[in-house]
Amino acid sequence: MRKVGLALAIVAIMFSCKSIKKEEKKTEILVASTEKLDEGVKLPYSYLALNFEWTGATISDENYTIWGSSPIMGDDGKVHVFCARWPEFNVDPGWRRSCEVAHYVAERPEGPYTFVDVAVRGTGKDGDWDKFAPHNPEIKKIGDYYAIVFIANDNPERGFHPANQKIGLVYSKSLNGPWKKAGKNGLILEASNDSTHWTYGSGLGVDNPCITEIDGKVVVYFKAKTEEIKGHTGKARYSFATADNIEGPYKMSDQPMTDNDSYLEDATCFSYNGKHYLITNDNHGEMSGVKGGAVLWESESGFHFSLDKASVAFRRMPAYFKAYDESKVSKVYGSQAKFERPKILMIDGKPAYLFAPSGWNPFGQKRVSCNILKIKY
Repeated sequence: MRKVGLALAIVAIMFSCKSIKKEEKKTEILVASTEKLDEGVKLPYSYLALNFEWTGATISDENYTIWGSSPIMGDDGKVHVFCARWPEFNVDPGWRRSCEVAHYVAERPEGPYTFVDVAVRGTGKDGDWDKFAPHNPEIKKIGDYYAIVFIANDNPERGFHPANQKIGLVYSKSLNGPWKKAGKNGLILEASNDSTHWTYGSGLGVDNPCITEIDGKVVVYFKAKTEEIKGHTGKARYSFATADNIEGPYKMSDQPMTDNDSYLEDATCFSYNGKHYLITNDNHGEMSGVKGGAVLWESESGFHFSLDKASVAFRRMPAYFKAYDESKVSKVYGSQAKFERPKILMIDGKPAYLFAPSGWNPFGQKRVSCNILKIKY
């Protein structure tokens, strides 16, 4: 009996070791293929770009236009999503005039989603930096708190990408709030008043924020216009600001952290397999070669991202929606069937779903909504 027991114990240990090894195996996501799937493509394709699966699921609301939607798994096992939404059917100027950050919840990533509450509203008060349109939300768990970063403005009539855009943060120990503003009034980042700083005079202020935690520091990535890149004005790059805690203060880097020579926007960030990643939209295709696609950037430190370590993050909508029929599409905003404001849902420390709205509704509905794609492993 002792020999039998010993044999069974050895077998159990062997299976346990195999299980551990299986759990430790991580998918390399930066480069999966160099095949030319899109005309003019310049970068290799990431694992994500080749393995997004169209679910047909959306976050939609008959009373609101749904745009950027940031998901997170809650302690209750449910999927909580914080969406930019507004009552107008249009995308612009609705996003900069009437937007609010609304909280939706579902039992599973594919939904259906139920409205819970509004997490962030504009104050509506003259003189407040966030009088109008909290927009571009991203939520993360930072230490003991949930944090939402977003942009807002004090006057929506200053143009499409106004210079008065600033970045705010609210936080709570619960996904259901109440949400407290960081610092005195929630404002954590704005373009510098120092004429020697690279954000000085940024024509779009600071915007498109995302948030993470690196080596015990709270890190907020943000976009600003640079004065000149290789003779071209009005381009944009990403950089970062750090703080010791959620409340701040947040100190901006003195220089950009991305080496692009072209326009980019809509960053989201996540960490996986000991590395840090950004996904940024590439609307003009100047970086990836895929007009309307996106770039996946990889960094060891999280404070410098180079196109030398980048790939195509995702392609245009028809690459994933096999039943795509342009004759049935409702073209609300934009010139092509591309994804906007991408956000990644992490499950058990692994990128699992892409949440991405589009100005084109492939189902022919009057309002745009957030599409949900699953990552196949």
